[in-house]
Amino acid sequence: MTRFVVLLSGDLTATRRLRSQIQNARIIAADGGMAHADTLGLTPELWVGDFDSTSESLAELHKDVARHEFPADKDKSDGEIAVDEALKLGAREIVMVGGLGGQADHAASHLGLILKLGRRRVHAFLTSGAEEAYPVLNGTHHFDLPPGSRFSVVPFTDLAGLDLEGVKWPLTNRSVPLGSSLTVSNVALGPVTVRLNQGYAVALAYPESAA
Repeated sequence: MTRFVVLLSGDLTATRRLRSQIQNARIIAADGGMAHADTLGLTPELWVGDFDSTSESLAELHKDVARHEFPADKDKSDGEIAVDEALKLGAREIVMVGGLGGQADHAASHLGLILKLGRRRVHAFLTSGAEEAYPVLNGTHHFDLPPGSRFSVVPFTDLAGLDLEGVKWPLTNRSVPLGSSLTVSNVALGPVTVRLNQGYAVALAYPESAA
């Protein structure tokens, strides 16, 4: 199986949509992200990190899960280590649960991480249940969203040749400079298509806002 879920310690809302997104996947927990395993009824095959945010009670509860422990003085976050472990095991798709919210520095690094994975042709996205983040690289991208979902494209570089379809305010062959808010807080009318000729961006979707 090449589909993996990585459990991180950010925000989590256990929605029906999230539960469907994590079905039929292998599970890896990163440090305190193991707490989400209980909420979602998951049993990880591997638990990695420096375990500085793992309580004694959580460690005891999951003492039978295989661990790869790393020193606190390390060059990668626990989340990146967990993703690396998934890649070693053959991951071609990675759902990073709990990768948004919480500490802004970690959330921002996770956005960069999914862009890096996208460049490696690994399909990856972040979800808190209430919020989802997807890499947008050169090419065509499709997002299956309920009508009324808030939808944003945040540039990580200057963008050229951006098309947005299936949204309240569509765009065609638009240039969007880094730092622009032009593509923030659009509204999905249903499935959304994004095309990009040049640049990197992250698409942020809020499916629960459609309710």
